[in-house]
Amino acid sequence: MAVLQITMPRMVTGAMGWVSSRDHRLMVRVNHWRPPKWLRLWMLAATRAGDGGLWYALGLIVAVFGGPERFQALLAAVLAVGAGVALFLELKRAFRRKRPCELEPHCWAELLPPDQFSFPSGHTITAFAVAITLGEFYPEMLPGLFFCAASVAASRVVLGMHFLSDVLAGAALGATLGVLATALIR
Repeated sequence: MAVLQITMPRMVTGAMGWVSSRDHRLMVRVNHWRPPKWLRLWMLAATRAGDGGLWYALGLIVAVFGGPERFQALLAAVLAVGAGVALFLELKRAFRRKRPCELEPHCWAELLPPDQFSFPSGHTITAFAVAITLGEFYPEMLPGLFFCAASVAASRVVLGMHFLSDVLAGAALGATLGVLATALIR
Protein backbone atom coordinates (compact mmCIF):
# COMPACT_ATOMS: atom_id res chain seq x y z
CA MET A 1 0.00 0.00 0.00
CA ALA A 2 1.34 3.44 -0.88
CA VAL A 3 2.30 5.71 1.98
CA LEU A 4 1.09 9.28 1.77
CA GLN A 5 4.09 11.62 1.41
CA ILE A 6 3.53 15.02 2.99
CA THR A 7 5.82 18.00 2.50
CA MET A 8 4.68 21.04 4.46
CA PRO A 9 5.51 24.72 4.14
CA ARG A 10 7.49 26.34 6.95
CA MET A 11 4.41 28.19 8.28
CA VAL A 12 2.54 24.88 8.68
CA THR A 13 5.45 23.17 10.42
CA GLY A 14 5.75 26.19 12.74
CA ALA A 15 2.05 25.95 13.61
CA MET A 16 2.41 22.22 14.17
CA GLY A 17 5.34 22.87 16.50
CA TRP A 18 3.23 25.34 18.47
CA VAL A 19 0.35 22.81 18.76
CA SER A 20 2.78 20.03 19.64
CA SER A 21 4.35 22.02 22.48
CA ARG A 22 0.92 22.75 23.99
CA ASP A 23 -0.08 19.11 23.51
CA HIS A 24 3.04 17.99 25.34
CA ARG A 25 2.46 20.42 28.21
CA LEU A 26 -1.13 19.19 28.64
CA MET A 27 0.01 15.56 28.36
CA VAL A 28 2.46 15.99 31.24
CA ARG A 29 -0.29 17.48 33.43
CA VAL A 30 -2.83 14.79 32.52
CA ASN A 31 -0.36 11.92 32.95
CA HIS A 32 0.47 13.11 36.48
CA TRP A 33 -3.14 13.80 37.49
CA ARG A 34 -5.03 11.18 39.46
CA PRO A 35 -8.72 11.91 38.84
CA PRO A 36 -11.48 10.71 41.16
CA LYS A 37 -12.38 7.02 40.90
CA TRP A 38 -15.74 7.67 39.18
CA LEU A 39 -13.96 9.56 36.39
CA ARG A 40 -11.30 6.86 36.00
CA LEU A 41 -14.02 4.21 35.68
CA TRP A 42 -15.98 6.33 33.20
CA MET A 43 -12.90 6.91 31.04
CA LEU A 44 -11.95 3.22 31.07
CA ALA A 45 -15.53 2.23 30.18
CA ALA A 46 -15.70 4.85 27.41
CA THR A 47 -12.46 3.76 25.80
CA ARG A 48 -13.48 0.08 25.95
CA ALA A 49 -16.90 0.91 24.48
CA GLY A 50 -15.09 2.81 21.73
CA ASP A 51 -13.15 -0.36 20.87
CA GLY A 52 -16.25 -1.34 18.91
CA GLY A 53 -18.77 -2.95 21.24
CA LEU A 54 -20.85 0.20 21.62
CA TRP A 55 -21.02 0.75 17.86
CA TYR A 56 -22.02 -2.88 17.16
CA ALA A 57 -24.72 -2.66 19.83
CA LEU A 58 -26.04 0.58 18.34
CA GLY A 59 -26.03 -1.01 14.89
CA LEU A 60 -28.07 -3.93 16.20
CA ILE A 61 -30.55 -1.58 17.90
CA VAL A 62 -30.94 0.43 14.70
CA ALA A 63 -31.34 -2.75 12.62
CA VAL A 64 -34.12 -4.00 14.88
CA PHE A 65 -35.90 -0.77 15.87
CA GLY A 66 -34.72 1.78 13.30
CA GLY A 67 -37.85 1.93 11.18
CA PRO A 68 -37.91 2.39 7.42
CA GLU A 69 -34.62 4.33 7.26
CA ARG A 70 -32.62 1.70 9.16
CA PHE A 71 -30.82 0.24 6.16
CA GLN A 72 -29.85 3.66 4.81
CA ALA A 73 -28.67 4.72 8.28
CA LEU A 74 -26.58 1.58 8.74
CA LEU A 75 -25.12 1.82 5.24
CA ALA A 76 -24.15 5.46 5.82
CA ALA A 77 -22.56 4.59 9.18
CA VAL A 78 -20.61 1.66 7.71
CA LEU A 79 -19.45 3.86 4.82
CA ALA A 80 -18.33 6.65 7.17
CA VAL A 81 -16.54 4.24 9.52
CA GLY A 82 -14.90 2.35 6.64
CA ALA A 83 -13.62 5.57 5.11
CA GLY A 84 -12.48 6.69 8.58
CA VAL A 85 -10.48 3.53 9.18
CA ALA A 86 -8.78 3.80 5.78
CA LEU A 87 -8.04 7.49 6.39
CA PHE A 88 -6.64 7.10 9.91
CA LEU A 89 -4.41 4.19 8.87
CA GLU A 90 -2.87 6.30 6.09
CA LEU A 91 -2.54 9.41 8.26
CA LYS A 92 -0.91 7.47 11.10
CA ARG A 93 1.66 6.06 8.66
CA ALA A 94 2.26 9.48 7.16
CA PHE A 95 2.62 11.45 10.41
CA ARG A 96 4.18 8.71 12.59
CA ARG A 97 3.52 10.70 15.76
CA LYS A 98 4.53 8.91 18.95
CA ARG A 99 1.84 8.29 21.55
CA PRO A 100 1.92 10.20 24.85
CA CYS A 101 2.33 6.92 26.75
CA GLU A 102 5.58 6.33 24.83
CA LEU A 103 6.96 9.71 25.81
CA GLU A 104 6.04 9.69 29.48
CA PRO A 105 4.48 7.07 31.75
CA HIS A 106 0.93 7.53 32.93
CA CYS A 107 0.42 7.61 36.71
CA TRP A 108 -2.59 5.24 36.86
CA ALA A 109 -3.70 3.89 33.47
CA GLU A 110 -1.99 0.76 32.23
CA LEU A 111 -3.65 0.25 28.85
CA LEU A 112 -1.78 -0.95 25.82
CA PRO A 113 -2.29 1.18 22.71
CA PRO A 114 -4.06 -0.53 19.80
CA ASP A 115 -1.35 0.52 17.36
CA GLN A 116 1.96 2.34 17.23
CA PHE A 117 1.09 5.91 16.24
CA SER A 118 -1.01 8.66 17.76
CA PHE A 119 -2.24 11.06 15.06
CA PRO A 120 -5.19 11.04 14.44
CA SER A 121 -7.29 9.16 16.98
CA GLY A 122 -9.01 6.26 15.26
CA HIS A 123 -11.35 5.73 18.22
CA THR A 124 -12.48 9.35 17.91
CA ILE A 125 -12.88 9.24 14.13
CA THR A 126 -15.10 6.18 14.48
CA ALA A 127 -17.07 7.62 17.39
CA PHE A 128 -17.91 10.85 15.60
CA ALA A 129 -18.53 9.14 12.24
CA VAL A 130 -21.15 6.90 13.89
CA ALA A 131 -22.61 9.66 16.07
CA ILE A 132 -23.08 12.16 13.25
CA THR A 133 -24.32 9.59 10.75
CA LEU A 134 -26.92 8.02 13.03
CA GLY A 135 -27.77 11.45 14.44
CA GLU A 136 -28.62 12.65 10.92
CA PHE A 137 -31.12 9.81 10.54
CA TYR A 138 -32.36 9.83 14.15
CA PRO A 139 -32.06 13.41 15.48
CA GLU A 140 -33.66 12.45 18.81
CA MET A 141 -30.62 10.22 19.46
CA LEU A 142 -28.05 12.92 18.70
CA PRO A 143 -27.49 14.20 22.27
CA GLY A 144 -26.81 10.67 23.55
CA LEU A 145 -24.66 9.81 20.53
CA PHE A 146 -22.66 13.01 20.96
CA PHE A 147 -22.19 12.27 24.67
CA CYS A 148 -20.84 8.81 23.81
CA ALA A 149 -18.52 10.18 21.10
CA ALA A 150 -17.23 12.98 23.34
CA SER A 151 -16.68 10.47 26.18
CA VAL A 152 -14.62 8.22 23.90
CA ALA A 153 -12.58 11.22 22.71
CA ALA A 154 -11.96 12.52 26.24
CA SER A 155 -11.00 9.04 27.43
CA ARG A 156 -8.24 8.80 24.85
CA VAL A 157 -6.57 11.92 26.28
CA VAL A 158 -7.21 11.14 29.95
CA LEU A 159 -5.83 7.60 29.54
CA GLY A 160 -2.65 8.84 27.85
CA MET A 161 -3.33 7.22 24.48
CA HIS A 162 -3.59 10.48 22.51
CA PHE A 163 -2.73 14.14 22.55
CA LEU A 164 -5.58 16.66 22.54
CA SER A 165 -4.89 17.61 18.90
CA ASP A 166 -5.17 13.92 17.90
CA VAL A 167 -8.73 13.72 19.21
CA LEU A 168 -9.74 17.15 17.90
CA ALA A 169 -8.56 16.14 14.43
CA GLY A 170 -10.29 12.78 14.82
CA ALA A 171 -13.56 14.44 15.82
CA ALA A 172 -13.41 16.82 12.84
CA LEU A 173 -12.56 14.02 10.40
CA GLY A 174 -15.19 11.65 11.80
CA ALA A 175 -17.92 14.30 11.79
CA THR A 176 -17.03 15.31 8.22
CA LEU A 177 -17.12 11.70 7.06
CA GLY A 178 -20.47 11.23 8.81
CA VAL A 179 -21.99 14.21 7.05
CA LEU A 180 -20.57 13.17 3.67
CA ALA A 181 -21.70 9.54 4.00
CA THR A 182 -25.19 10.62 4.98
CA ALA A 183 -25.40 13.03 2.04
CA LEU A 184 -24.21 10.31 -0.33
CA ILE A 185 -26.73 7.72 0.90
CA ARG A 186 -29.79 9.96 1.26
